[in-house]
Formats: sequence, structure tokens, C-alpha cells
Amino acid sequence: MTDTACILGCATTTLSPVEQAFFRDVRPWGFILFKRNIETPGQVRALTDALRACVDRADAPILIDQEGGRVQRMGPPHWSRYPPGRAYGDLPGNDPLMRREITRLGARLLAHDLAAVGINVDCVPVLDVPVAGAHDVIGDRAYGATPQTVALLGRAAAEGLIAGGVLPVIKHMPGHGRAGVDSHLSLPVVDADYDALDRVDFEPFRVLSDMPMGMTAHVVYTAVDSRRPATTSRRAIRQVIRGAIGFDGLLMTDDMSMKALSGDFTERARAAHAAGCDVLLHCNGDMSEMRALVAGSKPLAGRSARRAQAALARIARAPEPFDASEARARFAEAFEGRWAA
Repeated sequence: MTDTACILGCATTTLSPVEQAFFRDVRPWGFILFKRNIETPGQVRALTDALRACVDRADAPILIDQEGGRVQRMGPPHWSRYPPGRAYGDLPGNDPLMRREITRLGARLLAHDLAAVGINVDCVPVLDVPVAGAHDVIGDRAYGATPQTVALLGRAAAEGLIAGGVLPVIKHMPGHGRAGVDSHLSLPVVDADYDALDRVDFEPFRVLSDMPMGMTAHVVYTAVDSRRPATTSRRAIRQVIRGAIGFDGLLMTDDMSMKALSGDFTERARAAHAAGCDVLLHCNGDMSEMRALVAGSKPLAGRSARRAQAALARIARAPEPFDASEARARFAEAFEGRWAA
């Protein structure tokens, strides 16, 4: 059976009969979990098993936003607290190799936590480069303030996840760091000239263009397309994400329920697919919204299906050998005990 080219959420910590029936019928390519879906390790494992049973695919991707800092869906008392991206870039000393090592180690610990409960995709790393005066929706989620730092530490985070059997998702393409408003609430419009965007915003994504999955930004870049955000802009996806950046992995949208987008959910879905997005993301678990989104979605086929298959093929059959206790001690030492207790 063919999957639908979308990733969907569920409402609570268990699946309702209505959700089970809907997911069996629709067969979304994947699922995403949020804090509302998280209680204990055993409960999360049961939920990921139940989601995969709905689509009868043991390798169905189950995603989460587990960055650390402000964006961490799994936390104490059952899971460690992790730092935001900026904390890695701000580690003391003048040794970028040490910062890279600790960033990779932090991501490897995240992967260890996630894989244990059946989560195999993490929406990390954030490759946005924040600029002065921008909204703090990115802020300390970014690894640094230069494309070089963001690329170096973003690569380390991606490698740590892959080593632990978890796929990374580079986000938010082609760059959310200049946005003056939060795209969860309204539509950001960035007026920077193309050369500045290419030199700063696009560069970390270009460096990590070999990654298996990427997420679009609901941001208008007037130098590229003055009318549409990247998620629904054929020009932004073809000329920038696939062209200037050179990304040929599976391209998923940011959450389609965010207020940056306009139109009903069926219209949003059709516009994102028409622009070139392979897979649609819907996060809040609202059944009426998901039904409308699916009505505008399409079967996962052709080039998109090949990209999806290639992404899943990057999940290691066996994680890199790893001593979690030793790794946590090394990590805590680097941050002087402030994180990953």
C-alpha cells in the first residue's frame, strides 16, 4: 500500500480508536511527538509501537524536536536536561575541536535516549544564523552567530545522531535567523539582498547539504520570492534549496498549522506540494485539521518516495558502540555539571 506524504501528530499519551482508524486508513509516512505525548519511557515506547502498528511498518519514522534548552520534549525526571545549541558554541577555551567533540557527544546522548523509546528522527540541527535585531524565536537555539560556527557544530550534532541510529533534520531551510517575527504567530518577511543571504544564511545548509532530511522555513525572502514563504515557493525550493544550497534529501515542511501560512489546510497542503516539498508536517494532533491536510496531500511516490527510502536507509542497523555512563560523565565535566545530570 502507498503511504500519504505527510507526518502527523496525535492528541495525548495513547491513541484513541478514532486516531487508530484514521492512521490505518491514511497511512502517513511518519509521526511526530510533542510534550503532550510524553510521560514515562514505558509509555513512550508503547506509543511509538502503537503508531507503527497503525501503518504496519516497523521502520516508520517517528520524529521529535529534542534540541535541548527551550526546545526539549523529553525531560526530567526520566530524561536528562540538555543545553541549547548556543551553549556548545560558548564553551570556554579557544579549541573548536573540543566544542565539536562535545556537540557530537551531546547529540549521541540524545540519540541514545530517543532510540531507547522507539524515536528514530530528531529535528536537529538548527542551522539558522541569527542576526542582531531578529526575533529570538531562534536565539540561543543556534550554535553561534557565524555561518562557520553553525556549520561546524551542526555537522557534529548530525554525526552524533546518525552514530546513535537517529536521523537528523537540518532546519529551517534556507534560513530563519533574520526573521523579525515568530513564524508560529505571523509571517516573517526578510528583505536582505541575495548576496547576503547566500553568504550567511544559506552557507550552513550548503555545508550539510548531504544530510538525509531537511525542513523548510515559513519565511518570505523578498530577494527570492516577494509573495510566498519558502514552504510554498517553487522559486525558493528550486533555485535556492535544491539549487544554490544543493540539497537533494527529503524535504519536509515546518508545521503546517503555524500562523505564518494562509489558506485552509487543504490549500496549504496543495501549495506546499506544488512548490516542491516532499512531505507535509502537521503537529498538533487536531483531527479536523489533519483530515483537511490529508485531503490536499498526495501519495508518496516518484522522486519523493526515493528520497524517503534513501533517508531511512541512513538509519544504522546497529548504533556505534557507546558507554552512556562514561559519556554522561564526560559531558557533565565539559559543562561543569550544568547539563545532562
